[in-house]
Amino acid sequence: MPTYSYKARDKMGQLVKGAMAAENKGDLIDKLSALGYMTTHISEARSADAVKFILGGKKIRTEDMIMFYVQFSNMIDAGVPILNSLHILSQQTDNKRLKSTIGSVARSVESGDSFSEALAKYPEVFPNLFIHLAKAGEASGKLDVLTAKYGQYFEQQLDLRQKIKGALFYPMILFSCGMAVILFLVTFIIPQFSRMFIQSGVKLPAITQSLYQFGIIIKKTWFLWIIFFIACRFLLRRYLSTMNGRLNFDKFKAKVPVIGDILKKAALSRFARTLGILTGSGVPILQALDMTKEVVEDEVLGGVISKMRDSVERGSKLSDHLKTSGGVPPDTIQMIAVGEETGNLEGMLDKVADFYDVSIGYTVKKLTTMIEPLFLVVMGGLIGFIMASMLIPMFDMVNVMNR
Repeated sequence: MPTYSYKARDKMGQLVKGAMAAENKGDLIDKLSALGYMTTHISEARSADAVKFILGGKKIRTEDMIMFYVQFSNMIDAGVPILNSLHILSQQTDNKRLKSTIGSVARSVESGDSFSEALAKYPEVFPNLFIHLAKAGEASGKLDVLTAKYGQYFEQQLDLRQKIKGALFYPMILFSCGMAVILFLVTFIIPQFSRMFIQSGVKLPAITQSLYQFGIIIKKTWFLWIIFFIACRFLLRRYLSTMNGRLNFDKFKAKVPVIGDILKKAALSRFARTLGILTGSGVPILQALDMTKEVVEDEVLGGVISKMRDSVERGSKLSDHLKTSGGVPPDTIQMIAVGEETGNLEGMLDKVADFYDVSIGYTVKKLTTMIEPLFLVVMGGLIGFIMASMLIPMFDMVNVMNR
């Protein structure tokens, strides 16, 4: 069924924008008329275009999505019907793009779609995991509970991402500032001193001559370096868009000291948290494993999950395959095995995720503690080397002037 973008006027004459699936334009006009809207414009759009139409090509803030999940679950828990909840949230949401999206979801529900079907029309706004939980909630009558669970899960994943970004942000800032200082010395300071030494008849040492030539090359070919880095970035993105590229890159990241450990723990945390919330929501285990593979964002662990799914499909337990996979620590495997034996798999998976989240926090603190002195030693050595290249010929110049 095609999706159409439309503009219409409500009973108060206010403009309404959105997207809706219909058999044809006539069918869409009938649906909008049944909702009390007078259609003014219709155009067929692909699903991605429909999302862009609603979002204006920009992302909705994470904070706004968290508030949506929390407020929606509270309203459903209080007994407010889904449709009324959506209308209320659409009216009180400040973000215009989210307001438009919620309004479109509400109109889809009014036209006969289930809540999960209406959400599925906007995959760039509502994650696949939330859509499946909404579907499970509709079937079990626990939509409020599962929506609240997802809101908590979403917030936990946001906190986890912030920890990882914090671990990577500080080193990158120090590295960028250090490189900026070095480039400034090499391209501006050293050339001026070198010209002064040459005019004074002082022969430049090899290190000074090398840095001087390097600075001249950088100044003359800076645009070529920019093109080179842009081309490398483009080729890297193309390579990472392939399965082998992502797999090899994830293997490389895992080998980076400290950072690799953080990323591995983050992937295991997402694995445990996602599988726990899905199995606890009544989603079939095979479907839960398929969805978990999409969420972990690690091709190495994703391969382990794929093989685990095949093993479970043949009748094995989750822990049976993990024992031979080599990609999951023994303590994690043991906790999952206990959860399977006691029938509390969801609880054990949550404990595993909590453990990794805490461990990531400690590792980040350790990284930030050790990176500053290490950086100062490395950058201090480089800057000292550059300063030495200027001081050595300066002594020679003093000797020449004394003669």
